[in-house]
Amino acid sequence: MNKTRSKQIIIIGAVALLSVFLFTRDIKGLVKPKQATTGVPAGGQLTSAGSTINLTEVSTAAKNSINANLAAEITTLENAYNTASDDEKNNAAKVLAEKWDDVEQTVPSALYLEIIAAREKNLNSWLAAGGRLMKAFDNTQDSLISPVLLQKANTAYTNAVALDSTNLEAKTGLGVTIVNGMGAPMSGIAMLLDVVKKDPKNLKANMSLGTFAIKSGQFDKAITRFNDIIAIKPSPDAYFYLATAYENLGKNKEAVDAYLNSKKLAANATLSNFIDKKVKELNTKN
Repeated sequence: MNKTRSKQIIIIGAVALLSVFLFTRDIKGLVKPKQATTGVPAGGQLTSAGSTINLTEVSTAAKNSINANLAAEITTLENAYNTASDDEKNNAAKVLAEKWDDVEQTVPSALYLEIIAAREKNLNSWLAAGGRLMKAFDNTQDSLISPVLLQKANTAYTNAVALDSTNLEAKTGLGVTIVNGMGAPMSGIAMLLDVVKKDPKNLKANMSLGTFAIKSGQFDKAITRFNDIIAIKPSPDAYFYLATAYENLGKNKEAVDAYLNSKKLAANATLSNFIDKKVKELNTKN
């Protein structure tokens, strides 16, 4: 197995493990750019790249995965939303979005926030929708709805930037969606670099730049980026990505230290077992 192939395997393995163990942002593979849409579909039926998400189906699936009493409570809220007057619709949707988020079902929560944003058409609503849609995109393992969520997050942030081109949260969100596949990656990188120039401690922009550096094999840049992130706010995922970058450069001692810091901060039994094995493996190479 050649060195390049070995590095690719290390990256892929690290990404998969991080998404499973830490439930934080994984390195999404860069995909072919898609034509962005400018409008927001009506609530309930969302389409992108030939795929659809039906809000009723999403809700049913989500309710099947939570406590029966909570599911019944949500059904009551949904009935209230469906029968609400036009003036009451937004408040009913906000209650549902919050309740779905409380039970960690981000997809239906995001769809309700998008409905609200499409009705209110203000900056804060688009930012809220974009943030929740990206959270859903990060968390979902469904390859059919993932591109739909990314597309819709891109649309939400595009609308936010149109309302305020100086808003760093909007620009960061838009840049992240572009880097993840909604356009030419370098245009997203340029946007994120502009955000970091104006706000050097912007964790979201820095994290996206760091993960892109790993994905593109720029491990030295990734190390610098993640060390900067850790200096601002240490986190298990930042240390894990840092360890991955060090490992790809053959800096095993530094990789071990970073993995152990990730283990310490995450306090996750499964991750701890993985890191123990990884540390043992790397120490034998020193």
